[in-house]
Amino acid sequence: MPKSKVRKKTDYTINPASRTPVKVKAGPSSQIYVTAMLGLMLIGLAWLIVFYLVATPSSLGGDGKLLHWMYNLGAWNFLIGFGFMITGLLMTMKWR
Repeated sequence: MPKSKVRKKTDYTINPASRTPVKVKAGPSSQIYVTAMLGLMLIGLAWLIVFYLVATPSSLGGDGKLLHWMYNLGAWNFLIGFGFMITGLLMTMKWR
C-alpha cells in the first residue's frame, strides 16, 4: 500500500512590531481637572437643592418669589442640575 505524502505546514509567525507594548507617557491629572470635575458635580447637586428648597412652592417656605427665574424654568431645572452632575461623572473616565 502506498504511503500518503506528509504535508508541510507553514509556520505562522506574528509580526513582532505589532506585539510591542507601548508605554503611555501620561501622568496623573492636573489639580485643575480634578477641581473642575468635583465642582461640576457639586454645582449640579447645589442647583437641585436650591430648586427644591427655594424655587418650588412647597411647605418649606419656598413660594417662587425669591428666585423667580428658576421658578419659571420649572422642570428644566432637573435637566440643568443632572446635566452638571453627569458632565462631572463623565470627566471621571479621563481622570488618572
